[in-house]
Amino acid sequence: MTEVNQQADYDDNNIFAKMLNGDIPYHKVYEDDKTLAFMDIMPQAEGHVLVIPKQKAVDLADLQPDYAAAILMTSKKVMQAQRQVFEREGVIQMQLNGSQAGQTVFHYHVHLIPSSIHELGRHAVTQADHEKLAEIAKQLAAVIAAQ
Repeated sequence: MTEVNQQADYDDNNIFAKMLNGDIPYHKVYEDDKTLAFMDIMPQAEGHVLVIPKQKAVDLADLQPDYAAAILMTSKKVMQAQRQVFEREGVIQMQLNGSQAGQTVFHYHVHLIPSSIHELGRHAVTQADHEKLAEIAKQLAAVIAAQ
């Protein structure tokens, strides 16, 4: 079986690449040298955050180990903040690889959703209120900064 090099298929015009380049605004929750966490503008539940690497990677198979480790550490920080801000234990961690699995933005990303599987709404159906997203991002960022 031939290995597919997904990085060769990386689209520098995808929405997350544009965010990393500063071409599109977003509601930042956390950032370090390898990752960026921000509010999903079409959330499946209140507090839905996406974590992306600053590496060009279509899916998990493309991700360099140091970026994979950074994604996990950033996800941990965000989850701890979500649990505190939303006063709930349950956070769904979801990651999709390839269009057949439901991936729609072809830049590796992790969804962190403070919800239960039974409360989860459909993704990419309704755009959230940006003022509310900005407020939630601010609350989450403050908790992470205090960790």
